[in-house]
Amino acid sequence: MGGPDAVRDLDTLTSWHADWSGLRVGVLGLGVTGFAVADTLTELGAKVLVVAESGDPDQINLLDVIGAGWLAADLSAPPAGLVEHAPELLVVSPGFHPDHPVLLWAAEQGIPVWGDIELAWRLRDKTGTPAEWIAITGTNGKTTTTQLTAAMLEAGGARVTACGNIGVPVLDAIRDPAGFDALVVELSSYQLHYANGLSPYASVVLNVAHDHLDWHGSFEAYRASKGKVYANTKVACVYNLEDDTTRELVEEADVVEGCRAIGFGPGVPGPSDIGIVEDIVCDRAFLEQRQTSALEIATLADLATVNLSAPHLVADVLAATALARAWGVKPRVIRDALLAFHVDKHRTQTVARGDVHWVDDSKATNPHAADASLGAFDSVVWIVGGLLKGVDIAPLVEKHAERLRAAVVIGVEREPVLAAFERHAPQVRVVEVDAADTGEVMPSAVRLAGEVARPGDVVLLAPAAASMDQFVSYSDRGDRFARAVRELVADDEGGSGRDDDSAQPPSAQTD
Repeated sequence: MGGPDAVRDLDTLTSWHADWSGLRVGVLGLGVTGFAVADTLTELGAKVLVVAESGDPDQINLLDVIGAGWLAADLSAPPAGLVEHAPELLVVSPGFHPDHPVLLWAAEQGIPVWGDIELAWRLRDKTGTPAEWIAITGTNGKTTTTQLTAAMLEAGGARVTACGNIGVPVLDAIRDPAGFDALVVELSSYQLHYANGLSPYASVVLNVAHDHLDWHGSFEAYRASKGKVYANTKVACVYNLEDDTTRELVEEADVVEGCRAIGFGPGVPGPSDIGIVEDIVCDRAFLEQRQTSALEIATLADLATVNLSAPHLVADVLAATALARAWGVKPRVIRDALLAFHVDKHRTQTVARGDVHWVDDSKATNPHAADASLGAFDSVVWIVGGLLKGVDIAPLVEKHAERLRAAVVIGVEREPVLAAFERHAPQVRVVEVDAADTGEVMPSAVRLAGEVARPGDVVLLAPAAASMDQFVSYSDRGDRFARAVRELVADDEGGSGRDDDSAQPPSAQTD
């Protein structure tokens, strides 16, 4: 069986062109990530066994085609087939908690555990000179910032792609035959937990709030995973001037000599910051005369034309601008990229507008994201609830109680939400959706919201929770909300709702 004496020296495996042949690898999980890992390692000649409790039949068939083994097994303990495979390495999909029984077994046996990000970093030289990585993490705003940064670099002439937690596995990007100048990599805390040794060109932690505590076990562990993105950064560590934790993580990071700390925030920027002066986004970080001068990037009016004027989206713009300027993209090019940008579906997206404004922010899967969304409106009927992931929602309810017309509570973990309203917002009308059929959850929520909403109100889907209790993903939750709104508006003879869905591109991301 696997153990310290059987483990190959993995320190030698730091290139696509190293000898990976015959390496016995166990891959935990068969989703997008697991399949990309198996496909990559079999191409390198490794002996791969993919282990999961279940899998898509098409992907299982493809495993046989590419030459990887497949084991469907109960993972409450190390399955016999995996033990017999005697893995020298486990590559784990991001959903596996660090205290998972199979990972505890691996630790006991001295078997190293990597994630797909660690593997991709080691293999990044397949097509020649490796692409530089621009690494992006944070509790909220990762996807928008990643997309913005990639758009800015592409407008500046770089061959670039957005990948990672955004939906395209990094392993697929590093195997693109044409290669890239830069990869803009969105990284979740799960992915960072299993990654070591990265050295990005530039990096950012957008913000850090309580989230995924059920996975990490504590806020301190979650914070530490986020901070790993700054390690060994070469050019710029970008941090949030309004979030002291991000500054502290930069200060704690061991970076490449010469790397600069670049702040971003909504106030007047200091000499190494990106900020706002009289409604103008300005760069005071990447110019020689930064002590006395600033470069104009764009105006807030420009951002409003492309639905980027909400405060949390402006923050994403500032962070992406800092990363793009670190790469050398010119200010006018950044402005052009911004004016051509479209925010993803399910991110503060108008679904219908009439006497009542209907807004889909299903991507607000934690209280920090919902806080930003709620703060953008004055009078709200709030659709809230889902899987809380160990996070206390009470402070969010207390903070926004005065702006709430009513709350419509969905999800399987309704009791903590109802208790938060009873304690902190007893004056707010609360209605509960207790639908046995999950297909009726969103139609019921939308109907109830429509009954209590008044002219001028915003009905806001910002659940502050993950979606997988009653929906496939946050995008499924948002799509169901949009359909229900359209049906309600169409059935309302006096309604004048306007469907804005076609203005936004689709998103493939999950919670």
